[in-house]
Amino acid sequence: MNEQAKKPLTNAEKQQRYREKQKHSGRKELRGYLTPEAKSCYEELQAKTEWTDSLMLSNAIRLMYAAHKLGQVGLLNSWLNEHKR
Repeated sequence: MNEQAKKPLTNAEKQQRYREKQKHSGRKELRGYLTPEAKSCYEELQAKTEWTDSLMLSNAIRLMYAAHKLGQVGLLNSWLNEHKR
């Protein structure tokens, strides 16, 4: 057999390469768990928008940032609490 033949990558190595490529392109991985209220909001939004998890998270953070810059976080939080969302 040829000793120079490349050994196939393991799944862990493939995942590590993927994460490194994402990091080099300026992306950051975030992880977390959703509350039951947030999960129902997520499911409704996902069904309506057909966004991927990554796109939904990116847009959610951008929208939260815009609400913060416009001083509307309190208003949005009040609405969520009033509607049990």
